[in-house]
Amino acid sequence: MKKPLIGELSLLSKIVLLILPFICAFFALGIGRMNISPAEVLNALHSSFNSDITVNPLTYATIYNVRLPRIILALLVGLGLSLSGLAFQSLFANPLATPDTLGVASGASFGAALGILLGFNLIGIEIAAFFFGAVAVFLTYLSSSGKNRSTTSLVLGGIMIGSLFSALVSLVKYTADTDSQLPEITYWLMGSLQQTGFDSLKIGAPLIIIGAVVLYALRWRLNILPLSDDEAKSSGVNIRTLRLITIICATMMTGACIAMCGQVGWVGLLIPHICRMRFGNNHLSLVPASASLGASFMVIVDTIARSLLAAEIPISILTAIIGAPFFIILMRKSGGWQL
Repeated sequence: MKKPLIGELSLLSKIVLLILPFICAFFALGIGRMNISPAEVLNALHSSFNSDITVNPLTYATIYNVRLPRIILALLVGLGLSLSGLAFQSLFANPLATPDTLGVASGASFGAALGILLGFNLIGIEIAAFFFGAVAVFLTYLSSSGKNRSTTSLVLGGIMIGSLFSALVSLVKYTADTDSQLPEITYWLMGSLQQTGFDSLKIGAPLIIIGAVVLYALRWRLNILPLSDDEAKSSGVNIRTLRLITIICATMMTGACIAMCGQVGWVGLLIPHICRMRFGNNHLSLVPASASLGASFMVIVDTIARSLLAAEIPISILTAIIGAPFFIILMRKSGGWQL
């Protein structure tokens, strides 16, 4: 059997990473306030292709109308945020970089809060969130423009623009109606996949998939991102173009994720770290590993969020409760992490 190259996934690892999100999704379809056995889940899924199979209407509606679109969103959000965090960590050569490094989360939060304030429907809120997320990144890029533009100036610009949009979110919350709009804004900012439907997926899902496909196609080039301009030129890669494509893809995925389910923290920070500790720093392995583990992690966390208590727990609360202690344990075991 041919041995994999250094940093390349083994055949067994590829198989496990490929099927893991689907296994998590399958079992998540049966878990909730109404438990459904694996056999019933299989029958319901099979009934869509075979009209001879009869399924309880309530079971069918629960799986296809409630849980399936939500689980698909969880898979996409976990994949998108993990790849965005991985891309930014490599781009800025900073292990603490997150999908919100350039201010997209703050911009998207302002867009969603403004949409709720103006009475937009769910689709309108998603469009407003994605638009202002893109605006925030564009302003970050403009703020760092000049002859001496560097990754450091981009990070500083992201901090400034993020703070600006965070202040605008506070302004919207201050002017919102305290009985109806303010609770809705607050709940949205904590993150939830509760209102997901196939219609809302049509807007954000293509953006996440396109960004993920582009990063996967460029995964071997992402190893060059932490290098200096001179070092990158010697490899024959246009580093500025590569950085711009990486920023666009990561921003597009992050903006789409936040637009569809609100702010979800820790996924883009924690999952890439776990993958680096297990698979090394080669993006040939890191990109597929981060996508698989991120998608699986989000499905598991969302299943806990909607099943643990009678009232649904906001997703960002659970990701922080799980992510923060786990991240501290990882750092203590590894003694820190460097690119």
